[in-house]
Amino acid sequence: MVLTNPLSASEVGTLWLTYQEKTMILRILEYFNEKADDQRAKNITGGLWESLNSYVLEMEKIFQDQGIAKPIGFTKEDVNLEAPKLYDNGFDVMFVRVLKEVSMGMYTMNMNMAYNNQMIKLYEGLTSTTQRVYLLSTQYLLEKGILSLPPKTTMPKTVEFIKSKKYQSGFNLFAEKRALNDLELGILHHGIESNNVGLQLITGFAQCAKTPEVKAHFVKGMELCKKQIKMFEEILLDSNVHFSATSGSTVTTSTVPPFSEKLMMHCIFILNGFSITGNAFGTFFTFRNDIIMKIALIAKDIFFYGQEGIEIKIKHGWFEEPPQMEDRAQIINNNQ
Repeated sequence: MVLTNPLSASEVGTLWLTYQEKTMILRILEYFNEKADDQRAKNITGGLWESLNSYVLEMEKIFQDQGIAKPIGFTKEDVNLEAPKLYDNGFDVMFVRVLKEVSMGMYTMNMNMAYNNQMIKLYEGLTSTTQRVYLLSTQYLLEKGILSLPPKTTMPKTVEFIKSKKYQSGFNLFAEKRALNDLELGILHHGIESNNVGLQLITGFAQCAKTPEVKAHFVKGMELCKKQIKMFEEILLDSNVHFSATSGSTVTTSTVPPFSEKLMMHCIFILNGFSITGNAFGTFFTFRNDIIMKIALIAKDIFFYGQEGIEIKIKHGWFEEPPQMEDRAQIINNNQ
């Protein structure tokens, strides 16, 4: 069969990446849905599962129609629905909200590389679902008193322009640092919020991991989350802003893994990439050079932590190879 609308390399790549992420999320939602005892939370996780499962089936059809080998992704073997509850109430929806933040960023990237009408419609639909669930999750968490609001500031009454390069200064020990602007406050708030959720998630993973190097990797991730939270809170306190975010729950004492180590490692891999992207955004829209330097240094630690995770995934055969272009040099050399 000759395809009249074959996917481009970028579309195959983003489809593969989306399938990996969505099958992972389905397994996480199955566990959360099984353990939820709050009906409204169960409606959120169950409703998202229904929506994403239909898109996963649609992606599998695209793979078949395009003659592309379907990735394994994450299957029923990667989730243990009999495992005891690992996180208390609230974390399920809090984590779903974080996953939807990640998804929104991924769909923007994927849409930018999509030219095939079928792929564009796929990402449009996924984006609509993500925005709807993100809103439902935020409303739920606010009404339950789980989600902490960003700090309030005095509303500006006039328009001002920056008049001096001193606006960027933050390293001078003998000069008073300027007050944080609202963009910087928002970035610091989000950093604390997301790392609090990440800390609870990876603490649970560390409790359940059986492979020593995987457990050690998760423990290292816990310390990296704590380091970021401490850094962001110190910047706020130094500016006389008190703020404390919540993860939405606490980790139980269970040591029975609800997910395979393959899934847990991939989940941290995805969130690690999201963290690097978020820090890049933070450095671009932060104007005090001391904050920029601190965020850049922590981004270096996150990058090397992510590289360590990739090495562990490859070592244990947990990292599917993305589709790639033909190796022309190899083809030529083999035809001698």
